[in-house]
Amino acid sequence: MNERMERYFEALRGKRVAVLGLGVSNRPLVRLLLAHGANVLGCDMAQRDQLEPEVLELEQQGLQLQLGQNYLENVTADVVFRTPGLHPNRPQLVDMRRRGMVMTSEMEAFFQVCPCTIIAVTGSDGKTTTTTLIAEILKQAGRTVWVGGNIGQPLLPKAGEMSPADVAVVELSSFQLMDMKHSPQVAVLTNLAPNHLDVHKDMEEYVAAKENIYLHQTSGDTVVLNRDNAITHSFVPKAKGTVLEFSRRTRPQRGVYLENGVIWRCGEPPEKILEQSEIFLPGIHNVENYMAAICAVEGLASDEDIRHVARNFGGVEHRIELVRVKDGVKFYNDSIASSPSRTRAGLRSFDQKIILIAGGYDKHIPYDDLGPEIVDHVKTLVLTGATAPKIRAAVEQAANYVPGSPEILEEADFYEAIRTAARAAQSGDVVMLSPASASFDHFRNFMVRGNAFKQTVMEL
Repeated sequence: MNERMERYFEALRGKRVAVLGLGVSNRPLVRLLLAHGANVLGCDMAQRDQLEPEVLELEQQGLQLQLGQNYLENVTADVVFRTPGLHPNRPQLVDMRRRGMVMTSEMEAFFQVCPCTIIAVTGSDGKTTTTTLIAEILKQAGRTVWVGGNIGQPLLPKAGEMSPADVAVVELSSFQLMDMKHSPQVAVLTNLAPNHLDVHKDMEEYVAAKENIYLHQTSGDTVVLNRDNAITHSFVPKAKGTVLEFSRRTRPQRGVYLENGVIWRCGEPPEKILEQSEIFLPGIHNVENYMAAICAVEGLASDEDIRHVARNFGGVEHRIELVRVKDGVKFYNDSIASSPSRTRAGLRSFDQKIILIAGGYDKHIPYDDLGPEIVDHVKTLVLTGATAPKIRAAVEQAANYVPGSPEILEEADFYEAIRTAARAAQSGDVVMLSPASASFDHFRNFMVRGNAFKQTVMEL
């Protein structure tokens, strides 16, 4: 265990520490706290008979439990670790801070104890792919890389194994960032568009949460911004350190850009980094993901490392993932697309009109901009889930809509929607699940939804 980590947990010895949420990411934290002599209270909305064996094992090691519907009531502690799913302005959490409790999180603690460079990625779309690309390029460069945060493993318990020469690559959600008081040495914002407005009070709160990824940086740090996204470009004057921007429309002052099918590094003269045609992943959005990753690894990897990954990396599961070719029809799983902007990017990845399966849980985000895009890129639209009426309305109200183009079908059952799309397809067609909606109306998360799609496609 590194000295910084040892000091952090030793300072909690004998303290009353509450851990809000006993999901997988917080259990290693509980183990560390117990091992260092903290008095740990685990608060979770689950009833005792719903607890997993690992939690009951932690109880045997000294974890105290407060369970059920009122799990946040009358909590008393010196330090409180908030799970990302809990809004920091929830009344019980506001009351805890008012009573003098220090509010933190597993990720906040990791930033405090990590001995190596942290590259953190956030945004509305492209976070996971960009995070993965950065990690793959750094591994190709011979670095020891630790990947975690919103994807992969909890990193706090691994911090003791890290050395100063390593790199931690972290994906961060708006929920993790909301009350963060530390920023990474390299912060990446892929883009920002309306998302998670079912949880955030409004778009302003959502953007403010995302900004925490760079607002606590110092002059020696770097922020990577999307020059083509009005919101992220507006952050430039607020940055304390170096600003690198990426663009496929213009040449930023510093960073990289796409011009004539080539990604260039800004400079006089510009330096050629990568041909767009060398990128194995389909879609212009993945060109943007590569440009963001290239900025993030500046000075840490060579252009040859970047080119090697571009030519060989096949993508991340549930992100325009080719599932099967059956009778000449290609089936793609883009279950990660839980917002209209993600679906728009997926539609633009193909040079033909496709059969689209869309719809799901309603996050209260607008679909107006998606309607015209569906008209342009979809020949048959199969709708399912709670957002089906909103997506249909957006299409039918689009200025470029002509009745019957696209054909719109509705199926209440998710699995029947897949079979309906398959029946509508002919050899040469593309069928893609890209819901433009969250999964929670039927599935625990987008991964379960994507796996259900893949299994159904394989059974066709």
